[in-house]
Amino acid sequence: MKKGKILLIAALVLAALLVANSTFTVRENEYACVVRFSKIIDTKDAAGLHFKIPFLDSVKYFSKATRLYDIPPSEVLTSDKQNMTVDCYVLWSVSDPKLFYQTLGSTAVAEQRLDALTYNQLKTVMGTLAQSDIINMDDGSKRNDIYESIATDVNALAAVYGIRVEDVKIKQFDLPESNLNAVYSRMISERNQIAEKYTADGNYEASIIRNDVDKQVNILVSNAQAEAAKLEAEGEQEYMRLLAEAYNTPDKQEFYEFTQALEALKASLTGDEKSVILDGNSELARILMGAQN
Repeated sequence: MKKGKILLIAALVLAALLVANSTFTVRENEYACVVRFSKIIDTKDAAGLHFKIPFLDSVKYFSKATRLYDIPPSEVLTSDKQNMTVDCYVLWSVSDPKLFYQTLGSTAVAEQRLDALTYNQLKTVMGTLAQSDIINMDDGSKRNDIYESIATDVNALAAVYGIRVEDVKIKQFDLPESNLNAVYSRMISERNQIAEKYTADGNYEASIIRNDVDKQVNILVSNAQAEAAKLEAEGEQEYMRLLAEAYNTPDKQEFYEFTQALEALKASLTGDEKSVILDGNSELARILMGAQN
């Protein structure tokens, strides 16, 4: 009786082991590769419960998630023979788990390979560019084409390892200490040249505006003077007409001449000297002499 219970328990345990070793679970964000005698015989990417031959098959899991690999800074040489230190990172994921396992086998090995591929591509691309093409005051978006070409080329090279390179981003370009002063001097010189150009353009525009204003002022002054002369002439003409109308008889004319003589006499009697010399035949003299008598 006891022997029968022992056999039953052993059978149940063996059945449990068989069931446990014949099934495996795949999550939504991973691949599962069924390995038999160190060879992948099947790959599962659908989430759920799956089956395998117990004790013969093992399961190797690879994440579908995008990974970030921060590549250690490395030096590259530009086309004008200037050393630069590039700090960048790679966004990558497993695209073919079977090929990835067969060629690389692990994430650590994959990152080493990505390091070499990216560095070689950086050297190739940067070797076609001058330092001034990389470090300048232009819009940073213009350098996106450089980054995109590097990412495209690295992705093509990494595809043979079952890797998809989604992006390569350059975090920072650093200069060796010996190059810093030269680059800063060049950038300052470029800024000064641009500032001088803006100043020259501004002075040129200002001279055009000043010349135009002076021209308009001269035209306005000339027109105003001409109009003033015209009005003055018209006023003189009207004045003479009114005089002619007011003194249109001999008596009026004689009176006008007399008043003008009095005005002239009054204007001459200035200061302390009150002596006046008049012609004896002068009408004004006769009137004054008559007033004394």
